[in-house]
Amino acid sequence: MSETSASSGLTEAEVAARRARDGWNELAVDRSRSIAGIVLEVAREPMFLLMLGAGALYLLIGDPQEAFVLLGFVLVIIAVTVVQQRRTETALAALRDLSSPRALVLRDGKVTRVAGREVVVGDRMLLNEGDRVPADGVVLSARDFTLDESMLTGESVAVARLPVDGGPALQVYAGTLVVSGQAAVEVSAIGNATELGRIGKSLGAISSGASPLQLELAKLARRLAVIGGVLCVLLALLYAMLRGGWLDGLLAGITLAMGVLPQEFPVILIVFLAFGARRIAAHGVLTRRLAAIETLGQTTVLCVDKTGTLTRNRMAVAALVAGDDTLYLDAGQPLAELPETFHRLLEYAVLASEADPHDPMEKAFLSLADTHLSNTEHLHPDWRLAHEYELSPDLLAMSHLWQVPDSARSEVASKGAPEAIADLCHLAPEARAHVSQQAGALADRGLRVLAVAHAVHPGSEAPAIQHDFEFRFIGLIGLADPLRDGVPEAVAECRAAGVRVVMITGDHPRTAQAIAAQAGIEGERVLTGPDLAAMDDAGFAAAAAQGGVFARVSPQQKLALVEALKARGDIVAMTGDGVNDAPALKAAHIGLAMGRRGTDVAREAADLVLVEDDFAALVHAIRLGRRIFRNLRHAMTYTLAVHVPIIVLATAPVLFGWPLVLAPAHIAFLELVIDPSCSVVFESDEADEGVMREPPRPGSDPLLPSSRLWTSLLLGTVTSAVVLAVHAFASAQGFDASVVRTWVFIALVSSGIALIFCARTHGGAWLDALRGTAPVARAIIAATLLALLAVTSVPWLAMQFGFTPLSPAHWLAACALGLASFVPLQVVKRVMPGEKKPGSTAGS
Repeated sequence: MSETSASSGLTEAEVAARRARDGWNELAVDRSRSIAGIVLEVAREPMFLLMLGAGALYLLIGDPQEAFVLLGFVLVIIAVTVVQQRRTETALAALRDLSSPRALVLRDGKVTRVAGREVVVGDRMLLNEGDRVPADGVVLSARDFTLDESMLTGESVAVARLPVDGGPALQVYAGTLVVSGQAAVEVSAIGNATELGRIGKSLGAISSGASPLQLELAKLARRLAVIGGVLCVLLALLYAMLRGGWLDGLLAGITLAMGVLPQEFPVILIVFLAFGARRIAAHGVLTRRLAAIETLGQTTVLCVDKTGTLTRNRMAVAALVAGDDTLYLDAGQPLAELPETFHRLLEYAVLASEADPHDPMEKAFLSLADTHLSNTEHLHPDWRLAHEYELSPDLLAMSHLWQVPDSARSEVASKGAPEAIADLCHLAPEARAHVSQQAGALADRGLRVLAVAHAVHPGSEAPAIQHDFEFRFIGLIGLADPLRDGVPEAVAECRAAGVRVVMITGDHPRTAQAIAAQAGIEGERVLTGPDLAAMDDAGFAAAAAQGGVFARVSPQQKLALVEALKARGDIVAMTGDGVNDAPALKAAHIGLAMGRRGTDVAREAADLVLVEDDFAALVHAIRLGRRIFRNLRHAMTYTLAVHVPIIVLATAPVLFGWPLVLAPAHIAFLELVIDPSCSVVFESDEADEGVMREPPRPGSDPLLPSSRLWTSLLLGTVTSAVVLAVHAFASAQGFDASVVRTWVFIALVSSGIALIFCARTHGGAWLDALRGTAPVARAIIAATLLALLAVTSVPWLAMQFGFTPLSPAHWLAACALGLASFVPLQVVKRVMPGEKKPGSTAGS
């Protein structure tokens, strides 16, 4: 890299040239299936094997026309399935890329955050605690920099990577995790050229384990497949015994099996979850694990951080306290001049901060100092940072040891929680109480409070711990972080939905209580980390069950709170942003990482990522999760019900000696109609107003409870009665078999449309069932009717299906009779008992 590039990073032109030469920073691992792979997977489905078997039988009995019609349907359904699955995988890949590790790089003299795949050789990366290293590189400079290289070496102990003047170049590797400190690194290899790429490991894969819903649907599908197989054999035997002709009997049996097989189940689930992930992403929530979408609607406790989630995470200095003097700064009116009393307080707050900070509080200190201390002796650009003491769960304070030029002494600046700084300064009980009183007064205003201290250290050798310095207390700084717009309304919506919102923060108890009051979170009693530490197991469990605000809580206590809530049967969603939050995120039923201020390791441990760290977006995701489950339940009700008349029409002619009504080609057409209806149409239904006014569904609540199964069977029975009545009517008119088949098929498809509207709600309200259909749903229904009109009215197409085109009046009559089934369907649904919901009436 040239000297200019070294100081300002690569230019955009250099980045483009290197990307053209080396490609993207990604491993050549094909996460998506090839088209051929999808075709083979689809062709192995029982439905398609039955269709191919039926085609072979048609060839054996000398009817190649029917065989080719079936083959055409096989190709069409495979094509539709391939397109649908490719679109789904593309959507999921886009979500995965958005939630993958990010990188801070220096380009054109500016620090820019880019996706990890956009890093190129020669980029200067800035790595911080919690980052996942996106590419191999050479360490240029570092401070307290340690890495977890267990992904490559298997060793769990963090390894220091601190360059020594004149020593060998130190390497960092893609996939490793920054445990502590910061470093500037020049990228030396990307993609497959990295050490990770050479050993063939992959990163950031979305979890692929079977979810509870997938297991439940697979179990139901297996049962129905067994039933279909048994019925197929029985019907084939019955046909052969009553009419003779084993091949025709086998065709009748295959037709019945195709009608019973619920091959729509996996299609419904993947479409709902993938589309749901896309909808949630549009509201600023990225899905890393699809199974989390199923759980959203079950959430009973929502554990949230204060800073950046409930508040804007835009800090501004609002108060300064030095000795007995207090200065309140009005954010709306700039301060004309900072009194000299507070210069030293601000000076050491800046010295205790990073030189190029990302933390909003440190940015606030530097902003105020740039305005009021820029031409004073209180800023020290020539001092060299010799050592940094990081914040830890045991001591909520951080210190910087500065080397003063041309001096044997060093200066130490420390900032942190007031009680931690008071402890470092070894304040007397009276002084400690006075500081606590001052900090409490600021916290009561909803301010975040930090204390600042100073020490002089002889020499430049850094002691092992911060307590080895002789600190002197300087004062307090209060920072305002206003509540996000819409938070009180979102909290109220959660309360109405039976979701308890719990604030868990490392902030001052009185600050947490003030913000909780503004947000509408129950927080009359604030429990602190020390309070929790003093409790026995029973007391801790009771505190977790009843507490609304927890302050000064360590990451280990966050994890313990999550486990305690889970132990009492709660479904827990948990937000987090740091490395230490990862265990709690992993333990929660739904881990929610912060997109803006979250670390890579937190995002990798989480199920969902809040792009803007916005609480309102999280509540919206819960609403969408409930909508998805509700619509999924409606779709499954429809799918089971719509198969009943198909089974009846495949069986009744054999039992009563009628001419066969349905053939495999008709079932194939019906599958083309049912698949988009049961997936896209129901998925597009909007949530009603009541979806967030009922309690969360229990974790043990199945997708299809017995009441839903009976409802599906009864609705299917009503539809069957309607199409059998149409069959009787057409037969009574003396029509031949092909005309009767046409009447019945039109009524069957149109009654399926009526069933869609009926299944969209669980109650018996007629207007609710008819209104509010999405444009895509109306388009699919219109396309279904046009396809039905084509196959029953265009002579060449009608002949392929064994239909006889009807007159317009007769076609409309058959269609109207099918659509009229909506009336008895709604009547039956109205008298059906509703599902029991805790604290709610049946409705959804």
